[in-house]
Amino acid sequence: MSTIPSLEELHALGAAQQPNYPDPDALAKVVGKLRSVPPLVFAGECDELTDKIAAVTRGEAFILQGGDCAETLEGATADNVRAKLRVLLQMAVVLTYASSVPVVKIGRLAGQYAKPRSKDTETRVGPEGPVTLPAYRGDAVNGFDFTPESRMPDPQRLLDVYHASASTLNLARAFVTGGYADLRQVHTWNQDFIKDSPFASRYEALAGEIDRAMAFMQAIGVADADEFHRADFASSHEALVLEYEHALTRIDSRTEEPYDVSGHFVWIGERTRQLSGAHVELLSRIKNPIGVKLGPTTSPDDAIALASKLNPANSPGRLTFITRFGASKIRDGLPPIIEKVTAEGLQVAWITDPMHGNTFEASSGYKTRSFDDVLDEVQGFFDVHRSLGTWPGGLHVELTGDNVTECVGGGEQLSDADLATRYESVCDPRLNRVQSLEMAFLVADMLRKA
Repeated sequence: MSTIPSLEELHALGAAQQPNYPDPDALAKVVGKLRSVPPLVFAGECDELTDKIAAVTRGEAFILQGGDCAETLEGATADNVRAKLRVLLQMAVVLTYASSVPVVKIGRLAGQYAKPRSKDTETRVGPEGPVTLPAYRGDAVNGFDFTPESRMPDPQRLLDVYHASASTLNLARAFVTGGYADLRQVHTWNQDFIKDSPFASRYEALAGEIDRAMAFMQAIGVADADEFHRADFASSHEALVLEYEHALTRIDSRTEEPYDVSGHFVWIGERTRQLSGAHVELLSRIKNPIGVKLGPTTSPDDAIALASKLNPANSPGRLTFITRFGASKIRDGLPPIIEKVTAEGLQVAWITDPMHGNTFEASSGYKTRSFDDVLDEVQGFFDVHRSLGTWPGGLHVELTGDNVTECVGGGEQLSDADLATRYESVCDPRLNRVQSLEMAFLVADMLRKA
């Protein structure tokens, strides 16, 4: 049986990107409550996801992982959950048909409430001069409003996040098993998207193929199988705030092994993947499937060392590398890492995160991303894998089911001037519904070639 270090032991290792809580006693009280709450997910569900990711490792499945950059407590509504699930389901249908393999659907959902920041503080100029306050680290930590009261880290928010995640998971499970994910309905949504799209001609051929396949399945009677009326779905988030993840790590009664029951799939970020640090140590002990973000500073030896620490048994499905190089760096930076990992015989699933390496500040002052840059990084990811004979295993994107204006470009040709129209993200810019579906059709072409 694996043992879990105490919180004190983890913090002694060096814990990056942690809140500076002003009241240790209040924090201890909240952590104590979290240790007694029911699990959000179950160990058996995590094991099932591990098996599915093992198929990705073998080149027999593809991962679609997507959702908010940072969920908000205010945004944990039925409408928002439904909208995000709808766009993920629509994307998954297109990708499944194009790849001819199962698509493993994982949401950045029901737990993605904390975000790392490049600076601990934020300074704004007010009427009386510059004001410096703690940076906003997500609703799990503090508030977005730029006031001393809002920006003070509050441990009570960890309990609020737990309850919001529980309600979100309940909704998601109801939607994907209660008929909302019916394949015929999802395909009809895609047909409506094609019909109303100004760039319909680019995608109608693939949509037509899917339509004929659906008609064929209906004709031979297989469209009434249970698999056509429901969808598998898993939750995920960055395991960032140690108090939250540690309190929700439990010993499974079946196996006597520890699982982080805050989500099915948890990952270590680019800023917290220090080999001897607290986050790598904690996630090395749990039995969930886990991911690690790898950015342009990653060396092949870094990847090997992380794999050795996090997956010493070299079990397929256990470890996923999520690459986030930036469109200009992926074609040069990724190949040596894949080559060394492959040469060592390591069992790893590869996913591209084309969002985080392509962020810039527009002339209007908004943080944004170019759809073309995002797409180019995905293309670079596929190009590298094709050249090396390895499997491009998945796509990890920040998206929303709403018609926000946060990323420029795409078929709608959103410009810098459009960003102010409906910019709603509290952290990083997301693809809107139209851009997300456009991305799915374009990635479908890449998958067919792969």
